[in-house]
Amino acid sequence: MIRILFLGTGPLACPALKSLSGWSDCTVIEVITQPDRPAGRQLRSKPSAVKETASQLNLPVLQPERIRDSAEIERIRNLQPDLCVVASYGQILPPELLAVPQFGCLNIHASLLPRHRGAAPIQWAILDCDTESGVTIMRMDAGLDTGDIVATVRTPILPADNSQTLHDRLALMGAQLLVETIPGYINGSLIPLPQPTVGATYARKIRKEDGRIDWTQNSQQILRRIRAFTPWPGTYTTSPHDLNSRLKIWDAEWVLAHGRPGEILTADAAGLVVACSEGALRLTSLQREGGRQIASGDFLRGSPLKPGDILG
Repeated sequence: MIRILFLGTGPLACPALKSLSGWSDCTVIEVITQPDRPAGRQLRSKPSAVKETASQLNLPVLQPERIRDSAEIERIRNLQPDLCVVASYGQILPPELLAVPQFGCLNIHASLLPRHRGAAPIQWAILDCDTESGVTIMRMDAGLDTGDIVATVRTPILPADNSQTLHDRLALMGAQLLVETIPGYINGSLIPLPQPTVGATYARKIRKEDGRIDWTQNSQQILRRIRAFTPWPGTYTTSPHDLNSRLKIWDAEWVLAHGRPGEILTADAAGLVVACSEGALRLTSLQREGGRQIASGDFLRGSPLKPGDILG
């Protein structure tokens, strides 16, 4: 029976935790996740997705503020885990912790390493016009997503994919790949291989400001940004009638039309057609700041936006 310590925070980790919990060849001895954080408009304290999943599975949960504290590392050492599994945890593990389990620490990373190391591989895969993504099971080292590769699985990035749909698919693929990989990794039949020295990229953390639409980009660039940043942080523009309020764009489609960048070409029940530097986009789902997501036709019934207006 393999004794597994699980470290995770975000939703990407939840299918893997469920798979391990139901796997007869292992026991999850403890789940470590980030402390509850303020969330929502009222900033109420909210548990992580992994904490909620672990509670549903009746698994013990710990939430240390700093995983690298010496007392916390000693506590983990006393648990005597055979293996650590890490997915979307949110803190860098120190070398002292990586050395605790007999079989080291495996990380579920949502990209085909070495491409898109870092915090936001799913968003950057869409932004960079990648045709495929995937999951890498990596033996962790002291670097940032630089450890040896144990296994990978691939999936095409579909034209209709946004970050949410791709995330959900990769989360399920990662959970399946993990339970398929661990036995061979433990018995030595799967040998971790160093990452290639070429092709490495860094997927930096996404900021809210990254969601602002630059209408001087072409329509395909803007459409990728909308897909990459749905649902978070979301893409937005401003109306000439209210420069201090953000207009969030949830969905759009390419149309063959031309005009000044940011110019509204048509505004009707079919949507809001806005010109880009090349081509145009029909905005089909919008949200006023503080409002709810609605179809653009419904949005326009209460909006002063009209053809000729320039979005900023």
